[in-house]
Amino acid sequence: MSTATTSEGLVIEVDRELCYGFGDCVSSAPDVFELDDDEKAIVIDPNGGSRDDLVEAAANCPVNAITITDASTGEIVFP
Repeated sequence: MSTATTSEGLVIEVDRELCYGFGDCVSSAPDVFELDDDEKAIVIDPNGGSRDDLVEAAANCPVNAITITDASTGEIVFP
Protein backbone atom coordinates (compact mmCIF):
# COMPACT_ATOMS: atom_id res chain seq x y z
CA MET A 1 0.00 0.00 0.00
CA SER A 2 1.34 3.39 -0.99
CA THR A 3 -0.07 6.31 1.01
CA ALA A 4 0.25 10.10 0.72
CA THR A 5 -1.64 13.02 2.29
CA THR A 6 -2.52 16.30 0.58
CA SER A 7 -2.26 19.71 2.20
CA GLU A 8 -6.10 19.66 2.29
CA GLY A 9 -6.01 16.54 4.44
CA LEU A 10 -6.99 14.00 1.81
CA VAL A 11 -5.28 10.63 2.14
CA ILE A 12 -4.52 8.96 -1.19
CA GLU A 13 -3.92 5.21 -0.97
CA VAL A 14 -2.78 3.06 -3.87
CA ASP A 15 -3.27 -0.67 -3.35
CA ARG A 16 -0.20 -2.02 -5.09
CA GLU A 17 -1.63 -5.55 -5.03
CA LEU A 18 -4.61 -4.39 -7.12
CA CYS A 19 -2.69 -2.02 -9.42
CA TYR A 20 -1.96 -3.47 -12.85
CA GLY A 21 -0.19 -0.38 -14.16
CA PHE A 22 -2.80 0.63 -16.72
CA GLY A 23 -1.73 4.24 -16.16
CA ASP A 24 -5.20 5.79 -16.33
CA CYS A 25 -4.49 7.68 -13.10
CA VAL A 26 -1.26 9.02 -14.62
CA SER A 27 -3.16 10.19 -17.72
CA SER A 28 -5.78 11.87 -15.53
CA ALA A 29 -3.43 13.50 -13.01
CA PRO A 30 0.17 13.35 -14.30
CA ASP A 31 1.44 15.76 -11.64
CA VAL A 32 0.12 13.46 -8.90
CA PHE A 33 0.73 9.92 -10.12
CA GLU A 34 3.40 8.06 -12.06
CA LEU A 35 4.26 4.43 -12.67
CA ASP A 36 7.35 3.18 -10.84
CA ASP A 37 9.92 0.64 -11.99
CA ASP A 38 7.45 -2.17 -11.21
CA GLU A 39 4.83 -0.47 -13.44
CA LYS A 40 2.70 0.25 -10.37
CA ALA A 41 1.12 3.62 -9.61
CA ILE A 42 2.73 5.78 -6.96
CA VAL A 43 1.93 9.28 -5.70
CA ILE A 44 4.72 11.67 -6.64
CA ASP A 45 3.00 14.88 -5.48
CA PRO A 46 -0.23 14.63 -3.50
CA ASN A 47 -0.74 18.38 -4.02
CA GLY A 48 -0.25 18.16 -7.80
CA GLY A 49 -3.96 18.33 -8.53
CA SER A 50 -7.25 19.53 -7.14
CA ARG A 51 -9.66 17.38 -5.14
CA ASP A 52 -11.69 16.90 -8.34
CA ASP A 53 -8.55 15.82 -10.23
CA LEU A 54 -7.77 13.22 -7.55
CA VAL A 55 -11.30 11.83 -7.56
CA GLU A 56 -11.33 11.70 -11.37
CA ALA A 57 -7.99 9.88 -11.44
CA ALA A 58 -9.21 7.38 -8.84
CA ALA A 59 -12.48 6.89 -10.75
CA ASN A 60 -10.56 6.22 -13.97
CA CYS A 61 -8.70 3.28 -12.40
CA PRO A 62 -10.24 0.17 -13.96
CA VAL A 63 -9.45 -1.98 -10.91
CA ASN A 64 -10.32 0.57 -8.18
CA ALA A 65 -6.82 0.45 -6.72
CA ILE A 66 -7.02 4.07 -5.48
CA THR A 67 -8.88 5.08 -2.34
CA ILE A 68 -9.23 8.70 -1.19
CA THR A 69 -10.18 9.43 2.42
CA ASP A 70 -10.69 12.66 4.37
CA ALA A 71 -8.13 12.40 7.18
CA SER A 72 -10.03 14.66 9.57
CA THR A 73 -13.39 12.87 9.34
CA GLY A 74 -12.41 9.40 8.14
CA GLU A 75 -15.01 9.80 5.39
CA ILE A 76 -14.21 7.87 2.21
CA VAL A 77 -14.26 10.36 -0.65
CA PHE A 78 -13.70 7.64 -3.29
CA PRO A 79 -14.87 5.00 -4.03
